[in-house]
Amino acid sequence: MSGTPGFPPTASIRLGLISEGTNTWPLYAAQALALFEREGLTVDVRVIGSSVAQQEALIGAAIDVGFQQADHVVRAVERGAELFVFAPHGHAPDLTLVGAPDICTIADLRRRSIAVDGARTGYALLLRRLLRRNGLAEADVVFREVGGSQERFDAMKKGQTAASLLNPPFDANLIAGGYTSLARMNEAFPAYPGSVMAARRSWAHSHRRELEAFVRALGEAYAWLQKPEHAGEALDLLPQRLAIAPRAAASALGELAKRPPPQLSADGMRQVIDTVWEVEGYVQPKGAPQKYVDLSFAEACA
Repeated sequence: MSGTPGFPPTASIRLGLISEGTNTWPLYAAQALALFEREGLTVDVRVIGSSVAQQEALIGAAIDVGFQQADHVVRAVERGAELFVFAPHGHAPDLTLVGAPDICTIADLRRRSIAVDGARTGYALLLRRLLRRNGLAEADVVFREVGGSQERFDAMKKGQTAASLLNPPFDANLIAGGYTSLARMNEAFPAYPGSVMAARRSWAHSHRRELEAFVRALGEAYAWLQKPEHAGEALDLLPQRLAIAPRAAASALGELAKRPPPQLSADGMRQVIDTVWEVEGYVQPKGAPQKYVDLSFAEACA
């Protein structure tokens, strides 16, 4: 292990992100404030750009921790992987279904393409439910697997797809440019969990100190972002990492300041399990939440 002047020796955690957005703001703050180093960690961040590739990297031990959707973990466990959720990461789905300028309603998406990360994973599962609520069956639209938010944003800008689910700031940037907000997922599915932090059980139990330190540093970063006296510094962080307008960044910080840290309840996890069983058509008995979740790592940092 190596050290940073003024800090204890460090252990390394390899973190894989599917994409970046305002929900990775605590990560940026923790890096800028050297909170990981204070906990004896170095964090190697890799933006992978695909939930499938990220899942493969996590299962194959190319990364140690992944920020992803809970259904990815449920599906992986049912296929024999040793993944589990050790902490919540994001709030209830803070995504917008954004339509091209000529799309006025969800019904207008009939026979059009929708860009998604994975057609049968993540929030694409909720998107199917939203489409059904609005009279569209799966066969009525075309799901195009494009990649993370940046890739889906680019596809929208190039006119390659009629709609996509996008997280901040990508959604706001398109809407400001004349694209249409068709639905907010946190309004359509308010009790559905947001993104989670996942790892391999064997790695987590042999690296408990490091994992708890990682959660603790992110928690400190979230608390730092919520303090009004840090707003100027916090707003300076975001444009360094994301192409976001100052007004949109200020609005996002205001929302973050009002909300408690993300939570993951057993009822929320059951919604995820039910959704996976519905989409995949599994016939085996549904697992209980604890089959996929162990929050003792996060609770040790509370």
